[in-house]
This record gives sequence, structure tokens and C-alpha cells, in this order.
Amino acid sequence: MYKQSLGVVCVLATLAGCAGKPENPIDYLTYRNEPLVKQIELDMSKARVSELAGPSSSEMRRTLLPGTCNNYVLNKDGHQQPYYVSFNSADRVDGKGFMTCEQMETNARERARGNGL
Repeated sequence: MYKQSLGVVCVLATLAGCAGKPENPIDYLTYRNEPLVKQIELDMSKARVSELAGPSSSEMRRTLLPGTCNNYVLNKDGHQQPYYVSFNSADRVDGKGFMTCEQMETNARERARGNGL
């Protein structure tokens, strides 16, 4: 059982590395059934996200692209995990993940610098 679990974690870590997102795959396994993680989809309206997820912890204006980003805090068994949902200028979901909006913006800035943008 231990070897199988270790194998799954290694595969997920490898896939996460290929995706270019510095997120912990264990976070997905832990919180995958939370409504915010399970039900929020790309291109969903901001109003629908609010219906499903409730109020966010904070909201910020994005700096690299037009739009906003909402921070949420997932709680499970006494552990807290940040989660962001970003919206484009039309208030449609264009990103989500296990980090804060600020971390997402920093990562995007670093990718843009790395690509010479």
C-alpha cells in the first residue's frame, strides 16, 4: 500500500511539474471534493462562483491582465489552504488553483519575464 501511495504521489508531482504550476498535488487530493475545487469551472460566471463558494476572503484587481481575483481559504481537519479563482474582464473564470491571488500574480510576472515579455 505504501509503495502504491508513493507511486501516485510521484506521478502527480511529475505531472504538476510539467504543468508549470508550483502547486502541491497533495492539496488537490486533500481538497478535491470541496465545492470550490470540484464545482468551479473555467468560463463560469462570477455570480455563479459566488453562489457555489460563498463570499471570498478577499478580492484584488489583477495587474498583468484585466480582471479580478478572489482569495478563499479551504479548511479541512483543522488545516487551512489558500485557493484562488481569477476572473477576466468579462467576470468569467479564467484560472484557479491552490495558492493566493498574490502568488498567482507573482508567478505570472516571473513567467512573463522569462519569456521576454
